[in-house]
Amino acid sequence: MAKRDDRATQPQSAVMLELHRLDFGSAVALVGHPIHVMMVHFPIAFVIATLGVDVFYWWSGDAFWARVGLWSTGMAFWSGVAASIVGTGELLLVRGIRLLEASWSHAVAAMTLVAIAGANWGLRLVDPASILPHGLALSALASVMVGFAGWHGGKLVFDHGVGILISSKNWRTPRPKPPGSNRFAAIWLESICGLASTIQRIAAITTT
Repeated sequence: MAKRDDRATQPQSAVMLELHRLDFGSAVALVGHPIHVMMVHFPIAFVIATLGVDVFYWWSGDAFWARVGLWSTGMAFWSGVAASIVGTGELLLVRGIRLLEASWSHAVAAMTLVAIAGANWGLRLVDPASILPHGLALSALASVMVGFAGWHGGKLVFDHGVGILISSKNWRTPRPKPPGSNRFAAIWLESICGLASTIQRIAAITTT
């Protein structure tokens, strides 16, 4: 009893208190997982990969790396656009996220990153000869913006608990199970076990 009382009197963390006060959950989720959190890894990976590809192109002069850079910048841009659309939906749909200054800082940094990635991709489409030095400079600038956007995104998660729960907008009252559904499952399982036993006996007969 003493331990239970001690737990009840322990102060909650500032993040949990803020979570209870406002709704910071994800409003755009798939099977309980926030989609924006799942998507942001792709533009980050492609932006950093493009910088590495440009360095290899600068070092070797092989046109292969220029073609790889064209594809990686295109993937960085379009995956960034997709992640930004989902993130904008979170920003507009969840009031608790809208009230945070860090949310808007993260949004501005992310939009700037997408714009730089788009410019980098367009440069390679229109004038591949400008990869050095302009494409390399844009890749380096995009990598810096990844750090800014990721830092603000991390503050949203770790300081405010954004996206670690599902928004109350997505809560649904669970549907009552139809009567006899458990009995149905038991009959189905029993049938499968009987079929497996029959197959095992037939196999034993044929092998003897």
